[in-house]
Amino acid sequence: MPSLAPLPDLFDPPASTLAPAWAEAVEHARIQGEDEGECARIPSETPTSGTLRHPEHIHPALWRATQMAGATARCVSTGHPQLNAELPGGGWPLGNLIELLSPQAGVGEMRLLRPALAGIERTRPIALVQPPHTPNHVCAAGWRMDVQQWLWVAPADDRDALWAAEKILKNGSCGALLLWQTRIRPESLRRLHLAAQGSDTLFLMLRPVQTADRASPAPLRLVLTPAAGGLDIHILKRRGPVSTGDLHLALDAPAPVFSPFLPYAPLDRPTPLPVAAGRVASAVAA
Repeated sequence: MPSLAPLPDLFDPPASTLAPAWAEAVEHARIQGEDEGECARIPSETPTSGTLRHPEHIHPALWRATQMAGATARCVSTGHPQLNAELPGGGWPLGNLIELLSPQAGVGEMRLLRPALAGIERTRPIALVQPPHTPNHVCAAGWRMDVQQWLWVAPADDRDALWAAEKILKNGSCGALLLWQTRIRPESLRRLHLAAQGSDTLFLMLRPVQTADRASPAPLRLVLTPAAGGLDIHILKRRGPVSTGDLHLALDAPAPVFSPFLPYAPLDRPTPLPVAAGRVASAVAA
């Protein structure tokens, strides 16, 4: 039986057949390129060195790990030049979740926020949701702030507090929102951060320092530690290079009367009238 010759593979033609056709195509492309000049060349997709140095030219939300990110949202000054220099945009970002972590309430976080809160427009309220103590209106007067600007929200539980905070952010009428939380689920954090992005509110959440090792969508997280004469601030998370050292901020010593949170406000009591000998004062008798 005669042997059958192998059929040529349509997808793998012999070299003797391919070589002349390939050489002719290359020569044609070379001649055409010489005639048309640079237009015949395939444009290179390699990014230029300028694009690599400045990735924000591609998109504002991009930045190099060794560089500070540009401000993608409007920022307000913290009132502390040292802290401004360490934050992207040079201040507190509006429309974002900002976390302040501290070992306990009253380490100086309100004095840290005082300049930013004092700069809020008087027509926009400052909401305090679930603060650890009753707000002291005497402190607000000492800070030259309008007492009527403070909006104290005291919900029954954490669930109501989160609901109130979300409604405040979506409404957008408040200039600042301070929310105190000790236990909050990650999905609730993401929901609040998403609600904040649709507003221009200064949104700060105050949490225990024990939550520093937990994931959070907040683009800015600061750890506050009380120190002599002020606060030591460690930037736990920011849109920029990793912070290697702590920042010390000198803060004014709080006067006892002007503490932002007190269980009661001290009041001046009138001096009683002198009591005549042999008679009992009417105030004492009553």
